[in-house]
Amino acid sequence: MSTDQQWDIVTGVGITALGVAAARAVETSRPAPLAADPYAAGFVAAAQAPVSLPTTVDASAAGSGSWAHLVDYLALRTRAFDDYFLRAVDDGVTQVVILASGLDTRAFRLGWRAGTAVYEIDQPRVLDFKLRVLREAGAEPRCALRPTAVDLRDDWAAVLESAGFDPSRPTAWLAEGLLPFLPPEAEEHLLHEIHRLSAPGSHLAAEYFTDVRRALEDPVMQQNAAIMGVQMADLMSSAQRPSPTERLTERGWQTRVMTATEEAAAHERALTSTAMFDTIRHLFARLS
Repeated sequence: MSTDQQWDIVTGVGITALGVAAARAVETSRPAPLAADPYAAGFVAAAQAPVSLPTTVDASAAGSGSWAHLVDYLALRTRAFDDYFLRAVDDGVTQVVILASGLDTRAFRLGWRAGTAVYEIDQPRVLDFKLRVLREAGAEPRCALRPTAVDLRDDWAAVLESAGFDPSRPTAWLAEGLLPFLPPEAEEHLLHEIHRLSAPGSHLAAEYFTDVRRALEDPVMQQNAAIMGVQMADLMSSAQRPSPTERLTERGWQTRVMTATEEAAAHERALTSTAMFDTIRHLFARLS
């Protein structure tokens, strides 16, 4: 895989992470948010993005209707994976790896067991930006935070282990908003490495699309891509591949899959049915 493409928080894949942070900020401004992130709006303010990203529910309502739909989904996704980590904590897991972590703030806002180490893997400039903004906001991690600056197209597993990761300990892995951006061979390699590094009792959560091409044709996807100023078709891979559920089951993982609609029903939050949301799946797996 090529390693010549780097990005910061306002270019390429980076600005999609900024858009996700803006959506979390909107949800946080609601009276009863599904997930509250007190740092999300600060990222948008500090980034000086070339496009305007709403960070309050009033500003979001005044803009594109498609943005409000995206906020609803991303709130559900955030809550689903927040709850996943809390279940892993209840299962005794104290080692966490967030792949392509972007502007994730779970290390700062979730309740972790004493002694938990959270490894955040992403591009150096993305991690530098996030940690600078959080430091200026006076934020303190609620765990042993271990930023791991490495491109996932490189030998990230070796860098992770050199940062202190212990493959003999159960791990809670998260691939949120990552798999749709990987070509099939890169996804297969990622899942292979996760499995290789996972001790019994490890957990994995991931978001994936059953039909990326159909999602890319959805007006909601296209309108939100225009808001962020990106061409999602240039960033996401629509190549056919086995589902991650199949790949993990073959390796002995027990899996459970929920649709975005099922997540919405579980939290009594309406979610507009669109081609994009209808193709999204949340995967939860455990290695016995």
